[in-house]
Amino acid sequence: MLYHLLYPLSEDISVFNVFRYITFRSIYALLTALVISLWLGPRFIKWLQKIKCGQYVQDDGPEHQSKQGTPTMGGVLIGFSMIVSVLLWGDLTNKFVWLSIFVFLGFFLVGFFDDYLKVVKKHNKGLSAKGKFLGQCIIALGAVSILLTLPGYSTELLVPFFKGIRPDLYLFYVPFAALVMVGASNGVNLTDGLDGLAIGPFIVSAACLSVFVYVSGHYQLASYLQVPYIPNLGEVTVFCGAMVGAGLGFLWFNAYPAQIFMGDTGSVSLGGTLGFIAVLCKQELLLIIVGGLFVIETLSVILQVGYFKMSGGKRIFRMAPLHHHFELKGVPESKIIIRFWILSILFALAALSTLKLR
Repeated sequence: MLYHLLYPLSEDISVFNVFRYITFRSIYALLTALVISLWLGPRFIKWLQKIKCGQYVQDDGPEHQSKQGTPTMGGVLIGFSMIVSVLLWGDLTNKFVWLSIFVFLGFFLVGFFDDYLKVVKKHNKGLSAKGKFLGQCIIALGAVSILLTLPGYSTELLVPFFKGIRPDLYLFYVPFAALVMVGASNGVNLTDGLDGLAIGPFIVSAACLSVFVYVSGHYQLASYLQVPYIPNLGEVTVFCGAMVGAGLGFLWFNAYPAQIFMGDTGSVSLGGTLGFIAVLCKQELLLIIVGGLFVIETLSVILQVGYFKMSGGKRIFRMAPLHHHFELKGVPESKIIIRFWILSILFALAALSTLKLR
């Protein structure tokens, strides 16, 4: 691997000394994933069109029939670009990196199977809700259980803005952390309804969490900012950089009007991995702020369904998730997307402020 080929040279040749630094490799992991996705994107889209792997649009919502047949399963492009970049620039002896890859691939398979059934059935319904939820839970519970066996991890929970409040969840931490991952996975999945709507906020959230990962893995910074120091966690910053780069490359083709959709292959895997990164750096509760947009979209569905059942058929929104409500009110799709991106940036800035506001 490139990292293992070049890193030893840092001891003998001064020009290679930069390969020691996580920040340098994170930047180049981002750029590598971006270049790979930009280069493969057009070829991958043509191949999907050739095999007729297109999106099937539901007919009970806003008018999106023009998007019928647009290539889907773009999560494959994201995943390939990201994994190759991590293998090139990451320290492959780091357990956190491999565990992050495991989580991504696990959620990836759940989403891929869902998309595959949609393509085969030629319908917008794929894997059952129970089947998808079960698959997500198995991956999440397994990942958290393994994580707690590694040095530096406890069952304590950090509360944003309060440095002295750290309740210990004991045995309840495992299902709680798994719920964070599954919730994040479904939150991104629900948000993925318009061109570029999910991938934009995901990029912002991943970049934001990469800061917390780097700080948690840096002893001096962690001590100064009073966050848990977790040895060797900083290497996951390279993984986050690759995620951001792959996301940016995909956004190039997914921006309105989209040439390709990520499908559940992308949204389920990216959301689950985002939740796991929050668990890794002990910022489970902060994810509510970091991914505030995904939380709002999820809550809009929960409120809509709950109120519909309690009121005997009445609705709070014209349609849920929330972005469909604005569509039905006549707000142009591009305007909804840009405004939601702005909200995600504001949420990320608010999350970063917790490093100093305590």
